[in-house]
Amino acid sequence: MKGGKLKTDVRSIAEITGSSFTGDPGLVVSDLLIDSRKVSELSEGTMFIALRGEKNDGHKFIAAMYRAGVRIFLVTGKYYDAKDNYPGSAFIIAEDSLSALHEIAAWKRRNYSGRLISITGSNGKTIVKEWLSDILGKHQDVIRSPRSYNSQVGVPLSLWYLSGDYDTAVIEAGMSEPGEIERLEKIIRPQIGIFTHIGEAHQENFRSIEEKIYEKLGLFVNSEVIIYPGDKKKIHEGIINDDRLSGKSLFTWSAKKNKADISIIPELKDKKRPELRVISHNEDFVCRIPFADEASIDNISTVITTLLYLGFDGKMISEGVRNLYPVAMRMEQKEGINNCLLLEDFYNSDPGSLRIAMEALKGISDKDITLVLSDFVQGNMNRDQLYREVAENIKKSGVRKLVAIGDDLQTYSGYFDIDNKSFYRDTDEFIRSFLPGTFKNEAILLKGARKFEFERIGRLLESKTHQTRLEINLNAVLSNLNTFRSYLDRGTGIMAMVKAFAYGTGPREISEWLSYNGIDYLAVAYPDEGISLRKEGIRSRIMVMNPDPFSLRSLLEYDLEPELYSHDILSSFINEAKRCGTRHYPVHIKLDTGMHRLGFTEGDIEEMADKLTRCKFLKIASVFSHLAAAYDKDMDKYSHAQAARFMEMSSLIREKTGADFIRHLLNSAGIARFPEYQFDMVRLGIGMYGISEVKMNGLKPAAGFFTRISQVKIINAGEGLGYGLKDASKEKRQIAILPLGYADGLRRMMGRGKGRVYARGGYLPLMGNVCMDMCMIDISGTDLQAGDEVEIFGDNISINEVAEICKTIPYEILTGIPVRVKRVFLYE
Repeated sequence: MKGGKLKTDVRSIAEITGSSFTGDPGLVVSDLLIDSRKVSELSEGTMFIALRGEKNDGHKFIAAMYRAGVRIFLVTGKYYDAKDNYPGSAFIIAEDSLSALHEIAAWKRRNYSGRLISITGSNGKTIVKEWLSDILGKHQDVIRSPRSYNSQVGVPLSLWYLSGDYDTAVIEAGMSEPGEIERLEKIIRPQIGIFTHIGEAHQENFRSIEEKIYEKLGLFVNSEVIIYPGDKKKIHEGIINDDRLSGKSLFTWSAKKNKADISIIPELKDKKRPELRVISHNEDFVCRIPFADEASIDNISTVITTLLYLGFDGKMISEGVRNLYPVAMRMEQKEGINNCLLLEDFYNSDPGSLRIAMEALKGISDKDITLVLSDFVQGNMNRDQLYREVAENIKKSGVRKLVAIGDDLQTYSGYFDIDNKSFYRDTDEFIRSFLPGTFKNEAILLKGARKFEFERIGRLLESKTHQTRLEINLNAVLSNLNTFRSYLDRGTGIMAMVKAFAYGTGPREISEWLSYNGIDYLAVAYPDEGISLRKEGIRSRIMVMNPDPFSLRSLLEYDLEPELYSHDILSSFINEAKRCGTRHYPVHIKLDTGMHRLGFTEGDIEEMADKLTRCKFLKIASVFSHLAAAYDKDMDKYSHAQAARFMEMSSLIREKTGADFIRHLLNSAGIARFPEYQFDMVRLGIGMYGISEVKMNGLKPAAGFFTRISQVKIINAGEGLGYGLKDASKEKRQIAILPLGYADGLRRMMGRGKGRVYARGGYLPLMGNVCMDMCMIDISGTDLQAGDEVEIFGDNISINEVAEICKTIPYEILTGIPVRVKRVFLYE
């Protein structure tokens, strides 16, 4: 099966894609790049693929990529300017660059002679892929899709790395609308298909669940076998009624005996030792499993069924399943000790995932990079070749310090050409020698295989060890940003509001992420917030909404653009700009169109315009106002009147000053309800976190509030809890104490049975008075223990529910979580 190397020179790629080319036909493509921001990841032979989307066009970045060192480009002909001159380069000119990328992936697939397994479904795809690959990888060489690379772009990028070095490929395939799976099937062509689950994800794009199942089943039209849960009636009916799948082998599992090819029956009497009884045609065996929740049992059952189909016996399967780890489907960014930034990635251990983690780290920090790396757990792959390539890639990535843990890394230590490097046999040896002072002002990536337990190292490097944390999922923030973008016309800008500690989530990290993803402006409330961002290295344009006369010089010093809302502040800033010798400094004019907070009124415009016309020190960057009740349908007449007033006032300013400026009126709710008033830019605030006062499809909760149980104890009947001994019960109870109180942002109104938390699949009431640093929950009838995680709000309890109990709004809940609670930033 081990094949020879495929020809990937420019001439060959052009022939494969049916494209023309210009430049040097002998340049060889070694890697693919679609994101112009990841120039730090360039290697010799990188081909930049210029893709065109709703809001971005990769063709605009060709010159920048050339300057960064790229010499091979795949472009769409009608968007490529052939007049541009790039000496020493080659351009493959396709009819459509995305279709050409698919052709390249299809060619890679045709030349791969190993087994290819593809997984689809609404949920569980990534977890099944990871667990299946982990177990298979102990017996053979396996390549898998990185992370959740399951899209029209992610799948072909995954297939690019197929080679004769791998016995099996496990590829994830997703879709959000009709037709996408059909296109992916043409390039994946799986021999073995796995259907995990069907749910509501992306249902808005399909007429029915049945239509969505039919679309997903298109992945298996050329497969040898389809593996799926026979208990899921709609999936089963969809398969047996699909003429495209007529004659296919079906291999099913069921949680009931004799209802499918494989019976996998949960035995959960002892929840601390959950087991699955597996009954197949050949043997009957029991698997100890590390998880007892329904979703995990379903995913493990799918993995077991697939392994049985592949010929694994009960002993091999039991051993593999017993040692499964939770799949952390995201990287976690935390504050580290001594002004370090810490990025933890224990997701999987292979060179591809290391490359992706390095890209993520460079996207969020410009500090010197320290890599803490474990051995790769990779089947029977040639170790010498593996570590030679890893060492080369690490050097190209600019790693300044390497901490290498594992026998293999010690064996091949000579390949790592880095001045500051150290090697340890195992994690214990590193921990024994750990000195906190050796890590300062660094961006640290922890990248380890699960068996090395790098979470122990993470605890040493974290700056805060308080078990209570606020999690911010940056991928959800980006998804919400793109949802709001879908309401906007092409070219409409977005100003992101990062005031009030970015609504309590963390201004530096959120600002870096938004800037990285193409936001046009940031806005803060006060100068100190903007100064802090500048000191953290944020270079995006920043508007300050509440400047005062005593901070004007600081605005100029840190390149912050003030909102001017009165004659006094306008005159003061003109004088300050004059004293500093500044010319044409950008300012933002706030108009009061009916909200009656800060802003110039209609009667102020004549004088304000006259001052600006005579002043050469300032220029108007934007004119804006604020709708007072954009979320309230009953106030729509007032909102329309405000918009009309804004158009009239801003037009008058333009007429009086002759200035050309941006106009913006809408906030998050206004974007959804009044797209006709988007003008040149909109302002996006709490909507970025999936919180909206108006109904919007596609928003995802981006913030979650969590803690862990400190202690579990029995309370006798008749005894109360906490201060005042409240909430006594006639029954003996089991309670848990949480290290979370009103000083952490948990309102006292949540106590006394009014609020609830979520843990291990169940909702539990908060009992007694909430204390400053602690609270109590009733866990009677559960097997919860000290150390178990508890959700205050997140996927299972909405922040809106918490706000309603506390008789307030989600803004106040989120911004009320103090800085002593650590912020953890997640990347999926």
